Amino acid sequence: MKFQKATKKQSHARVALIGISGSGKTYGALRVANGLVPGGRIAVIDSERGSASKYSDVFAFDVLELESFAPLKYVDAIDAAAAEKYDVLIIDSLSHAWMGKDGALEQVDRRANGAGSSFNAWRDVTPMHNKLVDALLRYPGHLIVTMRAKAEYVVEQNGKGKSVPRKVGMAPVQRDGLEYEFDLVVDIAGDQSAIVSKTRCTAFNGQAI
Repeated sequence: MKFQKATKKQSHARVALIGISGSGKTYGALRVANGLVPGGRIAVIDSERGSASKYSDVFAFDVLELESFAPLKYVDAIDAAAAEKYDVLIIDSLSHAWMGKDGALEQVDRRANGAGSSFNAWRDVTPMHNKLVDALLRYPGHLIVTMRAKAEYVVEQNGKGKSVPRKVGMAPVQRDGLEYEFDLVVDIAGDQSAIVSKTRCTAFNGQAI
């Protein structure tokens, strides 16, 4: 083993957009993708029932719509995009791999059914989810994922002094801490304002958009 001088090599973006339903994650991901590689080849892995394709008149991209959200299905789709050498891969959304049809939580429930404990079930499912994380990090191009935020309502005073509810986002629907695997994490509010909550690029540090 030998240590070498550290250098900043050209690398690919790893971006996570987190927000409640309707906050503009899909459209935002497509805009970011086109900004990263203008005129480049973009692929979308869609678990949102074709929501990305609604923007096909605005952006050019190829899409793969998943019917099963098992973590290993995502891995297969990511590998297919890598084989096709897409410049940017968008995963919309990554939350379904955790809480969706055949997602990690559903697979744990199936395996634990009648057993009384989910410990052994997680022993089977965790390696599948780890393979998904590894596939994300080794994708040989730019990567943008969207994740749904757990939502709650807060009551605020409007300009007329009346109490009104407002939906706010919380933690992403995914395994705890997964968002920190990304270089840039953007939290998007219901009014489509966004805050950079984590970044390895100092130019974006603390930005509000």
